[in-house]
Amino acid sequence: MIDNPFYSPAFHGDYELLSIGRLDLEDGGTIPDCQLAVATFGELNAAKDNAILITTWYSGTHQIWRDTYIGTDHALDPQRYFIVCVNQIGSGLSTSPHNAAGANSGIAMSKFPDVRIGDNVVAQQRLLRDHFGIEQLALVVGGSMGAQQTYEWAVRFPDQVRRAAAIAGTAQTTPGNFLLALIMREAIQSDPGWAGGDYRSNTDVSAGLIRQAHNWAVVGFSTEFWKQEVWRALEFDSKEAFLAGFLEPYFTAMDPNALLTQSWAWQRADVARHTGGDLAAALARITATTFVMPIDEDQLFPVRDCRPEQELIKRSDLRVIEDIGGHLALFGTNPAYLPQIDQHLGELLSTQV
Repeated sequence: MIDNPFYSPAFHGDYELLSIGRLDLEDGGTIPDCQLAVATFGELNAAKDNAILITTWYSGTHQIWRDTYIGTDHALDPQRYFIVCVNQIGSGLSTSPHNAAGANSGIAMSKFPDVRIGDNVVAQQRLLRDHFGIEQLALVVGGSMGAQQTYEWAVRFPDQVRRAAAIAGTAQTTPGNFLLALIMREAIQSDPGWAGGDYRSNTDVSAGLIRQAHNWAVVGFSTEFWKQEVWRALEFDSKEAFLAGFLEPYFTAMDPNALLTQSWAWQRADVARHTGGDLAAALARITATTFVMPIDEDQLFPVRDCRPEQELIKRSDLRVIEDIGGHLALFGTNPAYLPQIDQHLGELLSTQV
């Protein structure tokens, strides 16, 4: 077990670690004691019909949702809804390679099993049912990998999802997106300090994490972001200073194996595995009122990849978010971003289902 202070309430605020017990995984592995890091906001009403589930993205935790998306002045209003944000397995907060101990000591570090998007959703469904008594969700919402989990929820448990919002993500990873994730993985695994996954500290892999940060600079933001020098609005005086002062510290604090666990799942997101490879048949299972919300300048999940999926979902609408930040507009640094999200989520939540 590695003690990484980044993965603590000091950095991420309040959350609970809730055990769902043994979790048998799609690809044959097992997590003996799967613990999920959960942050909740608001109160569950007596009817238990005001619950919203937020699923997290690659490298992200409940922190970004709490600080940026949730509040009485947002559509995700804790005065109206009981909001449950579940950090995915391998997030660094929930059960992850570096924190596997006790019953999980046999799967620590390089021995950590492969975890799919579906495994996360099964774990979340068990958590909501067993710990909160929630059988149906007013909304499932997530961005990027969180959108992949949102689609999995809507396809796998259609009777339990009344509304779904997939922000900047697809139901099926495209070949190009798979390769982008591969580049992210190679940035870490090519660092000799990674030591096959059995390093002593995340700092041993700092060179690989810095390379990953630079990769995200290329594909996470749009070309217009760099051309228009948007980083100046974030109080940096050069693109080099932005890399060194924003992206590099963001990634070098993280655990390399946690990122690898997440990227493996990201690469293999595919709801069509439920229907023998037939994506149309899988998306036809969705009964939730669904908003598909790509970002117009996103290089990872472009509109052209999201639109064909949306067209296969009945009771769905395509809502394109305009932001030259590209995929990492998800951070909400552009003042024009959140009002669009709130508008669409507010409309979706007000829709009778």
